Amino acid sequence: MTSNRPYLLRAFNDWILDNEMTPYIVVEADLPHVHVPPQTVKDGQVVLNISPTAVHMLEITNEQITFSARFGGVPFEVYIPMYAISAIYARENGAGTMFPPEEIEVDETELESTDTSGSDDAKTGPFSVVNNESPADKSSDDEKASAESEKPKKGSHLSVVK
Repeated sequence: MTSNRPYLLRAFNDWILDNEMTPYIVVEADLPHVHVPPQTVKDGQVVLNISPTAVHMLEITNEQITFSARFGGVPFEVYIPMYAISAIYARENGAGTMFPPEEIEVDETELESTDTSGSDDAKTGPFSVVNNESPADKSSDDEKASAESEKPKKGSHLSVVK
């Protein structure tokens, strides 16, 4: 069966709006193909207001959420694959739901079109993310990644916000 996440997300969004509250989504910003303003990311996550007054042209499909919004007065096109959304809730009372992590399915045609020439640019569907780290930063990140890979993986790291 297909994922129920997009259906639940649309239903919770409608429910929150019908109750005259503000829908917020929690996005795992460090997953592939996520395109959100980097300055909004904290600890690998970003919380976004998706109310009609905050975003323009919101589209929730079975594969992704897309919309235009202003961040610090600067317009930005947001692209979030469905697998990167970990929660939706009402800002006013916290009512909503969390989603379990999903496996990221990689399309074989996407793999073939990905540049394997060793470029540091990440292919991200309709958007590109440029890696601006220096080689010194990369070595320390590699050490951190190997240390983190030895730790057991834990569940969601969300906390209740009131």
